[in-house]
Amino acid sequence: MRTFRGPGPAEGPGPRRTPAHGRVRARGRVTIKVEDWIEGSGDGAGDRDVRAARLHKVGDIRLSDEPPPVPGPGESLVRVTAVGLCGSDLHWYSEGGIGDAVLDDPLVVGHEIAGVIEGGPRHGTRVAVDPAIPCGRCGVCATGYGNLCPDVRFAGHGMLDGGLRECLAWPDHLLHPLPDALSDSDGAMLEPLGVAIHAVDLGHLGLGAPVAVVGCGPIGLLVVQLARLAGASAVVAVDPLPHRRAAALRLGADHALSPEEAGPAAWTGIDGLDGLGVRVAFEVAGDDDAVRLAMTAARPGGRVVLAGIPDEDRTSFPASLARRKGLTLALVRRMNLTYPRAIRLVENGSVDVSSLVTERFPLAATADAFAAAVSRRGLKVVVEPCR
Repeated sequence: MRTFRGPGPAEGPGPRRTPAHGRVRARGRVTIKVEDWIEGSGDGAGDRDVRAARLHKVGDIRLSDEPPPVPGPGESLVRVTAVGLCGSDLHWYSEGGIGDAVLDDPLVVGHEIAGVIEGGPRHGTRVAVDPAIPCGRCGVCATGYGNLCPDVRFAGHGMLDGGLRECLAWPDHLLHPLPDALSDSDGAMLEPLGVAIHAVDLGHLGLGAPVAVVGCGPIGLLVVQLARLAGASAVVAVDPLPHRRAAALRLGADHALSPEEAGPAAWTGIDGLDGLGVRVAFEVAGDDDAVRLAMTAARPGGRVVLAGIPDEDRTSFPASLARRKGLTLALVRRMNLTYPRAIRLVENGSVDVSSLVTERFPLAATADAFAAAVSRRGLKVVVEPCR
């Protein structure tokens, strides 16, 4: 029986938690039993292990019973209520790694996390979990770019277990309280919304600028909404899947094209583009065809923001296309201090994350959840470990 790998220096099962008073707290879409993992008098009822869905090799997700994590100094125990499956999780599942990181040991993936704090002064607080733990000490962190920290640890990546388990221990300052208006799934969706916010920040989107979004998965659809919110004069979405193009139109895109419809002629003929193309093109698909389409959409002197993660650790594009247009490229590395903004945008109704969640699964059906996500038959798949 293995222990949970947590963020703190002390890893291992540690002391057991025992139940308290059998209270039940219902929030969002999940009912939480509060009695588990709270320090008690040692009656033994809290000695049960907790369940985790652990990736052992490509396509091999196994449920296991494991000792509960123990919070270290400055950490809280979080009962996990919702975990969104991200495209990067699919890389781990389908390829056994992402970029230059490979699966050496069985890993709990999942970094789009919401839960409820168990025990301590914030007991019962519903939270969104920021999955990135920068070192906070290096020169990069000192300049405000914690997302670029060379020693950053990230949930569900490398040696740090993620959210597909019943509970985790996590640094207190990375647990963001959720307003009552947000469901548990909404809380999990704040992480991809944060990535979309960071992408739009990097786009330097000017008021009234036309925009293209190539790739309309959940992050692309969030970029569509943010671009419209930021004052884009026209938003053109591109995706091969009809249901995703329909979602883009519903969420604010003016036009939705298939890749076959998005050749050079399209970007000179669409109203609002002045016959030149878009000022900012966001690539959110993770393949070379999408990068080429984004560069084709961009006008001379335009900006292309690469947010997708390729299957292989390499991106290529026609150099002459980018050079002759004098394009500026910006690459997205996760997000940077975006949770407060993301929470406000969802709370005040400016951004719709709820409708992007199209399927939910219990932890016991995590393998089915991954199969649904890989099929791309919907939009966002969420696992609810406490269901």
